[in-house]
Amino acid sequence: MAGLSLQHPWAFTFGLLGNVISFMTFLAPIPTFYRIYKSKSTEGFQSVPYVVALFSAMLWIFYALIKSNETFLITINAAGCVIETVYVVMYFVYATKKGRMFTAKIMLLLNVGAFGAILLLTLLLFKGDKRVVMLGWICVGFSVSVFVAPLSIMRRVIQTKSVEYMPFSLSLSLTLSAVVWFLYGLLIKDKYVALPNILGFTFGVVQMVLYVVYMNKTPLPVADGKAAGKLPSAADEHVVVNVTKLSPGRLPPVTQMAAVPTKSCATEAAAPATLPSRDVVDVLVNRHSPAVHVT
Repeated sequence: MAGLSLQHPWAFTFGLLGNVISFMTFLAPIPTFYRIYKSKSTEGFQSVPYVVALFSAMLWIFYALIKSNETFLITINAAGCVIETVYVVMYFVYATKKGRMFTAKIMLLLNVGAFGAILLLTLLLFKGDKRVVMLGWICVGFSVSVFVAPLSIMRRVIQTKSVEYMPFSLSLSLTLSAVVWFLYGLLIKDKYVALPNILGFTFGVVQMVLYVVYMNKTPLPVADGKAAGKLPSAADEHVVVNVTKLSPGRLPPVTQMAAVPTKSCATEAAAPATLPSRDVVDVLVNRHSPAVHVT
């Protein structure tokens, strides 16, 4: 038990530290879900990062159980499974029907289909060390794809010169987590734990450099407000009005419509501005919520 044995004090230290940092990172989305709970709506937030994080935790637990003697990997990823499951359940409760259907499809495809296929293939087609090697490379490949995900956010920061959706604290915690887990994997001689965290450290440093460069920059004006992840204004909303609900009967003939009294410009200016009736308002908001990857 290299992870917990006091004969390897540095491995024990970095494994324990990695658990603490990663656990705090798992808790980072709590403000997001508190906001969802208060508003009773998922607004523009997406469920994909949490479904992916749950799948990642499941993979690493399976790897740790197959390899054995990887207690620290089991503890943190078991905690991750519980936390991410709570997030996904909350998303289901407050999401729209379309959002729930989309989340259900992703979970069936990834957490049930893909994970089930990996489990069966590795158990049926491989034995002994070959099973560990195959599962280890699968975990590395998926971890790399998760670490590449922040590229879209970094591109947005460069385009908009705004760091609103790339908080420094999160970038710092992910970087520290990558360093700690890399050292842990190095000390226990597990390349599958160490390798993906090299990429994680690299992207973390790049994110922090971008934050320092753009933190005091004036954000570029965006025409539609959506590219920067902002909530669109009333003028940007796509409004579909069901005309048949405006009147219980059919529309009046043209002669009747012509008899509607007109208002002068002064009268319109003095009257309080009112918004037209909206039956359907479709607002799309891109909100960054980075997936948390723990090895």
